[in-house]
Amino acid sequence: MAIKVKAVERQLKVGQHAGKYRFMMQAEIYNTLSAQKVISEASVRSGIAEGALSAAWDAIGEVVKVWATEGHSIAIPGLGRMRFGVRATSVDDVNKVSTGLITTRRVIFSPSVEIKDELKETSINITCYDREGKVVKRVTSSDPGNIEDPEQDNDNTGSNTGDNTGGNTGGNTGGGNNGGEPNPDGSTED
Repeated sequence: MAIKVKAVERQLKVGQHAGKYRFMMQAEIYNTLSAQKVISEASVRSGIAEGALSAAWDAIGEVVKVWATEGHSIAIPGLGRMRFGVRATSVDDVNKVSTGLITTRRVIFSPSVEIKDELKETSINITCYDREGKVVKRVTSSDPGNIEDPEQDNDNTGSNTGDNTGGNTGGNTGGGNNGGEPNPDGSTED
């Protein structure tokens, strides 16, 4: 298996290099797999009937929605953990605290070590296209496989080490805010 990336030569429209051509890379998305396709494949791999898997899939989805809205960080077997959170502006006076400070609601996903290791070990194949759409070069990865990890790489997390749900030992997945003060969900504003 390999991640397929395309590098397309495009003319920049803005910035200091406007008007110049640069190769811009992006991962190719093959297609979006439907829940039914995933259930069918899981049925073949597990020997569990599709109907039973479908019912379980739907039930798990409902449980995740309910528990996430109650503030729980939820394990997704084999994948990692997810929870809901917010980004908000910090204020210096409790009387200024209101829902108007919330800038965005977000889904926070923390991948498991196994998923990160799988990504690190997956090769990357890059196909380069010139401005006419012709293939001009193919490259196979030789990079060290560094993985973006917001919980480890964030320099603006202050002393926050959890999400206040009692069960998560992970770090902050947000950016920095004015003064690095954590929000109640463990994130900080960018």
